[in-house]
Amino acid sequence: MNRVDRLLGIITTLQSKKFVTAEKIAAKYNISVRTVYRDMKAIAEQGIPVSFEQHRGYFLVEGFFLPPVSFTNEEANALLLMQTVVERFADKSILINYNAALDKVKAVMRHSQKEKLERLQQQTKFQTSHPGYTDFEHLSVLQTAISSKTKLLLDYKNNNNEVSKREVEPIGLIFYAYNWHLAAWCHMRNDYRDFRVSRILKVKDTGMAFSKNDHIDINDYMKQLPVNY
Repeated sequence: MNRVDRLLGIITTLQSKKFVTAEKIAAKYNISVRTVYRDMKAIAEQGIPVSFEQHRGYFLVEGFFLPPVSFTNEEANALLLMQTVVERFADKSILINYNAALDKVKAVMRHSQKEKLERLQQQTKFQTSHPGYTDFEHLSVLQTAISSKTKLLLDYKNNNNEVSKREVEPIGLIFYAYNWHLAAWCHMRNDYRDFRVSRILKVKDTGMAFSKNDHIDINDYMKQLPVNY
């Protein structure tokens, strides 16, 4: 990778995270930390508002945005391949958002790249016993609530087809047994519960912050599930 491509890559990396340490940049681009310092100086000299915070790393000043200049064929192909996975293992809300993002990628590609991508799309198939995404459109709302730490109101149907209303604090999404599951603190049960997303009839993000401040880590919660990873 030449230096210009590396500098653009570093800027993209900074855009994708709140803070990035020099050590992580060095490892990602297989360069020395000293070279990272020189690259950061070069980026700043080009008018890019990069700054540094002790013990946290480099960051771009809020409000700065540099649109992607181009995508390599390999990067575009990787995104296209993931589209087939999204179609099978996500829901309508995620598929709509993913397709919109992929369209933005195609918009900045050269005509010749678009032709190759369309050809590859026609020649890529995904065969599995999994039936594909269902008619629910909840995953996007659940993602937002998890990242924002806001309470959700659910209308949920259990195994016995009994419907109940739940106020929950979502801590994570887990895919197992060919289904998405919402891990959340349930105020009605006063405990953590596993809600299969396909059984959620209705979901509303209340916008209200969590009441509980010491939620279990999602990795520790997964250890309690009756499945082998």
